[in-house]
Amino acid sequence: MPFATTSALRLLSSRNSLYSLSLRKFVFADKGPFLLSLSVASSAMDFNSSHTLVLCGKSTAENEIAKSIKSTNALKLPDNGDVSILLQSELERPLKEDEYSFSIDSFMNCLSTNQFGRFLIWSPRLPSTHDVVSRNFCELPIGTVCVADVQSKGRGRSKNVWDSPIGCLMFSFTVQMEDGRTVPLLQYVVSLAITEAVKDVCDKNGLPCADVKIKWPNDLYLNGLKIGGILCTSTYKSKKFNVSVGIGLNVDNQKPTTCLNAVLREHSDVAYRFSRQEILAAFFNKFERFYDLFIDQGFQSLEELYLKTWLHSEQRVILQEKNEDQVVENVVTIQGLTSSGYLLAIGDDNQMYELHPDGNSFDFFKGLVRRKLD
Repeated sequence: MPFATTSALRLLSSRNSLYSLSLRKFVFADKGPFLLSLSVASSAMDFNSSHTLVLCGKSTAENEIAKSIKSTNALKLPDNGDVSILLQSELERPLKEDEYSFSIDSFMNCLSTNQFGRFLIWSPRLPSTHDVVSRNFCELPIGTVCVADVQSKGRGRSKNVWDSPIGCLMFSFTVQMEDGRTVPLLQYVVSLAITEAVKDVCDKNGLPCADVKIKWPNDLYLNGLKIGGILCTSTYKSKKFNVSVGIGLNVDNQKPTTCLNAVLREHSDVAYRFSRQEILAAFFNKFERFYDLFIDQGFQSLEELYLKTWLHSEQRVILQEKNEDQVVENVVTIQGLTSSGYLLAIGDDNQMYELHPDGNSFDFFKGLVRRKLD
């Protein structure tokens, strides 16, 4: 299962950044939403210094949790690097905001969930948001989200890494599940929620629909070009699965493929620009509803909408299989998903098959292995 092998969030490739191979240094001084004190701002932007984490809750109860975490200095990075923890209330007022700023207040005002996204960790720069939530899972409320403006060691399949500069929505959040059979399907709920969230933002603002599609199992495409992806990893502890979910979505970086705002400019002359905080809030508003349906009624309650959103219905796939010393090609047609989350396909012999990635190919549709279904 793609989930178990953590094959996910492959925004480009192991050797590409989300922006450009040649861009390895970022100028960030005036791009952040808040003016930290000069000493904090300088150290936060220094690649070799401590990382600043700003904590904020939507309610008084969650802000009390933030105070407790700060007082105990509970948050750690995987490499045991220095961490500077601030509360949002300790930040000085912003001098100005621009289209690149992540506005915590705007995000919280748009958020209408009961659990997910209500406890926020924001940082100007991190190696990986995924590492923050997975490393500190037990110290954080379930549904905690970590957002970074710049990410230097984003995680992907087979330990692939990349740099992600300003304009990318990069976040990770925590989920806890009890039924191990449903855990592999969570990435599909997440994928569906992000595509529907973008549509909701378009509808709310009277924009032409940005029809983001899902490439199985966890990539996001727009107009035939990749703009994002999903990473889910889990650990099992105390009879529960602690799941860390990561999402990368290219909101405002036109290179090397495209981004939401570039496509918007092509189809509309409105002054509106997609913002990371609005999309993030819309995602959690949608995800929480989908997740409740998923837990109560199973993935079947979402499958019809999912299949309308993905790229693969009736797609013909050529499978190469060894038969003694020969390689035999067999053609199957994708029908949907099996109950375990793999691809359901039918062969030209009308036999139903379940298709698995072999784990060796970067492209899931190369190296698929089929298993007959009774």
